[in-house]
Amino acid sequence: MEMSIDEILNSAFESAKRYEMENGNCAQCVIAAVFDTLGIKNDDIFRAATGFADGVGLTGDGHCGALSGGTMAIGYLFGRKKEDFVKHGKMIKSFILSKKLHDGFTEKYGSCRCNDIQIKLVGRSFNFFDPAEVEAAVKAGLPDKCSTLTGEVARLTTKIILEERERESLKGKEGKP
Repeated sequence: MEMSIDEILNSAFESAKRYEMENGNCAQCVIAAVFDTLGIKNDDIFRAATGFADGVGLTGDGHCGALSGGTMAIGYLFGRKKEDFVKHGKMIKSFILSKKLHDGFTEKYGSCRCNDIQIKLVGRSFNFFDPAEVEAAVKAGLPDKCSTLTGEVARLTTKIILEERERESLKGKEGKP
């Protein structure tokens, strides 16, 4: 039985939210959920996302790991290959789709910087290298809010990918280059 688009997008959302609540690392959670939902297997991309948690390296001073994970998934599917390294035009699709993800994200959260998002979600940011700060983040409800955000990014990333695949499919059926 084939799933509807809404069911596919909800699956990506639920998987990412669950992964974030159970395992942490929003970047990896988005990649895992998007790839699981779309039937993609690539542990190298998943592994490469490890350092993007909480901005970069748990610093909060970088762009949201979930957004990084979504951007990596888009780049994996639509990005430039090394064989095209000198061909500037091969990157355009990935740039356009990544910008679409970024714009949707910043429209909703006002920033793509992790610390800014934490402040928006719960009123302050946290140092995740300090156990007392981790406890304060849990008490403030940040894990639930970040897991929802992670799910929303997985949903939007999956939607962008599916829309682009559909566009490519229709373009191919029309016989256009």
